[in-house]
This record gives sequence, structure tokens and C-alpha cells, in this order.
Amino acid sequence: MGDTQRQSWFPLMVLLGAFYAAVGITFGLPASDARAWRLAAWVVSGVAYAAHVGYERFTLRDSPLSAALHVGGAAGLGALGLAIAALVHSLSAGLPSEHQRLLLVALVAWPVITGIPAFLVGLGASKLLARLTGSARSR
Repeated sequence: MGDTQRQSWFPLMVLLGAFYAAVGITFGLPASDARAWRLAAWVVSGVAYAAHVGYERFTLRDSPLSAALHVGGAAGLGALGLAIAALVHSLSAGLPSEHQRLLLVALVAWPVITGIPAFLVGLGASKLLARLTGSARSR
């Protein structure tokens, strides 16, 4: 496998992180039917996440651990993007400083509480796919 294909996970991780943040921001804008928009954001992000796991497994042929790190990293970057957007919004909306302090905590907390579960699910899904396809790299 060439170096170009080996390194192609990083731009994809950053692109998907930006995509997750954009979905979260955009789907959060409509004031009406907020619950439906939130569900739609989860579905769109879930499809992107599943496609990312599949791409890591079947195109890049990464080990389950590498694939899980990449998909977890993308989810964490998306959460970081949402935290940054929330902080910028709070500054432009003139929200109380206590709210802004909490959003500073969110810059660390949201990526962690999103990235770790995404890593764990990605690890399980990647191991399952590796086992089902009989890959020698699954261990």
C-alpha cells in the first residue's frame, strides 16, 4: 500500500469533523420542529460515521484500532467545532460571562464526551467487520 493511500485518513478525518460540525450548526438553526431537525442531524451524522468506518475498513484496510482512532478523532473534531461555534455565538449574543466560562469548558469536554464513545463504537464495528471479512490485520 502506497504512502498516499496510507496518509489519506487525515484529510478525511478533518473533512468529516468539519462536516459533523456543519451538520450540527445548520440543523440547529430552524426554530420550528427542533426535535425533527435534531433527529435528522443524528441520522445524517450516523450515515457519515458508518461510511467512514466502512471506508477505513474496506478502502484503507486499516487495523480496527487505527480505524477507531480516525473515526473517533473525526467525531471529536466535530464536537470541537460545535463548541467553538457555541462560544462565538455566546460572545456575539452578549450572553452572561458565566455561560461563556462554561463554553470554555465545553472546548475540552465536548470532544472528549463525543470522541471516546465514537472511538469505542468504531473499534467494535471495525473488529466485527474485520472478523466477518476474515482479515488478518484484525488483531
